[in-house]
Amino acid sequence: MLDIKLIREKPDFVKTGISAKGSDPKLVDEVLEIDKKYRQVLGEIENLRAARNKLTKDQLTEGKIIKDQLKVGEPQLSQLESQLNQLLSQIPNLPAADVPIGKGEKDNLEIHRWGAPRKFDFPVKDHLQLGQDLRILDFPAGAKVSGSQFYYWFGDGALLELALIQFAFNLLAQEGFTPVITPDLAKSRYYLGTGYAPKGDEAQTYTIEGQDLGLIATAEVTLAGLHADEIISQKDLPLKYIGYSHVFRQEAGAYGKYSKGLYRVHQFTKAEMFIYCLPEESVQMHQLILSLEEKLYQQLQIPYRVLEMCTGDLGAMAARKYDLEAWMPSRNDYGEVTSTSNCTDYQARNLNIRYKTTSGETEFVHMLNGTAIATSRTPLAILENYQNSDGSVTIPEVLRPYLGKDIIKK
Repeated sequence: MLDIKLIREKPDFVKTGISAKGSDPKLVDEVLEIDKKYRQVLGEIENLRAARNKLTKDQLTEGKIIKDQLKVGEPQLSQLESQLNQLLSQIPNLPAADVPIGKGEKDNLEIHRWGAPRKFDFPVKDHLQLGQDLRILDFPAGAKVSGSQFYYWFGDGALLELALIQFAFNLLAQEGFTPVITPDLAKSRYYLGTGYAPKGDEAQTYTIEGQDLGLIATAEVTLAGLHADEIISQKDLPLKYIGYSHVFRQEAGAYGKYSKGLYRVHQFTKAEMFIYCLPEESVQMHQLILSLEEKLYQQLQIPYRVLEMCTGDLGAMAARKYDLEAWMPSRNDYGEVTSTSNCTDYQARNLNIRYKTTSGETEFVHMLNGTAIATSRTPLAILENYQNSDGSVTIPEVLRPYLGKDIIKK
């Protein structure tokens, strides 16, 4: 959440920022109204408690009066605090000052491209056809057992997923990231604190009935929760993790013809980068994550472009976000395969994650995340870009040591 002091001191500034993200600026007025009432009641409660502490043993009448007043005031304070936090949770992080202004994906800014799309001299198959012909990808079996948008990998398809994870983990470990295997379930505090809503139009999270648990939509959730309510020593920052987990997303709604197959599924495996750092380091760390995403796809030799998200396409948590889109021959266009967000101190406030400065003061850390490899869209890009005229698929050179072969054949 945003710092309440910022909202109090610069309400118009906050209104401008959240309006650029498509949020209603009236939320700021509602927050200030409840905050005023909350502080007023808080002051009254603190005065009553202070007066109670000064009472002597023989002041029974005065003590009873204060006790009765606290019985009325404390529930009121608790209710106002709950209302305030609920409103604050609806106010998104402010976009960085130089983020492109826009309403949606059409207004995103292309930064650069890498690699030239391959020119095929034979009819191009999409990944679904390739997977079916090679007997490595089976959506009908997934639908039978689990429902639509679930799938099975078989044989070299399964090995390809494992190879991609090992490739990403080895590269990121060499770059100073600590490998982590996280839980696939998290308490609501953590998926809500990182911005994954369980209900409504933006719902992504599958929740467990009767328990305070949800299946995570990314290891960002569990890596962010790792240091909740902790104070990290400044000398230990930055903390850099590469996390492995399965991820689960409801993906409700219609997304168009390009969302078929592996592009939009309910479950896949992902390697996720996550960094905790000093506020003054977060811009640099964001560029580091983006450079590593690019390094992974350059080594895979898959053409891509990098986009900077406009204000209206940032998402609630991010102050700045970049997407990397890989070339996908079957659509003759680029499609998102990774993203990286600088969430500044927004998630850290939600989860109470601070650091202690060398002078002994505590401040909120900045938190950043970025996809290394998603084993749905990355295999999609590999199958389509590396297909051959005989229906086989060549393995990217960097993955061959992990698979022990150069080509996937029927």
